Amino acid sequence: MSVPSHGTRRWPSRVYGEGDEPDARFSLANERTFLAWLRTAMALMAAGVGIETVNAATSSSRNPLVTWLALLLLAGGVLVSATSFTRWAATERALRTGRPLPAPRMGAVLGYGLAAVGVGIAVLLVIVGI
Repeated sequence: MSVPSHGTRRWPSRVYGEGDEPDARFSLANERTFLAWLRTAMALMAAGVGIETVNAATSSSRNPLVTWLALLLLAGGVLVSATSFTRWAATERALRTGRPLPAPRMGAVLGYGLAAVGVGIAVLLVIVGI
């Protein structure tokens, strides 16, 4: 049974201001997915900081390739963090209005991006000898 939610003061109004209240299980699952994306973003940023910290501590001159790898991980974390809320809002709106769920995009970007980072690390380890 859906309950109309017009007139509520929840934020963001662009999400909660339309449609009917969905089954709480679906909204909570959407929120858990949002929080998982935020954990992924934090892990990417922590990896970038960790790699650059090791880069700075283990040699007198920083390896610029490692610095670029750290920046790539940081940028990936920022991208995932920035898009996770948009994804949550689009999914919540779809649940509230009975429209199909939006297609996942960040999973493919993150999967291929991390594969590229893994290849980059392997190249650095084998060729450059970090």
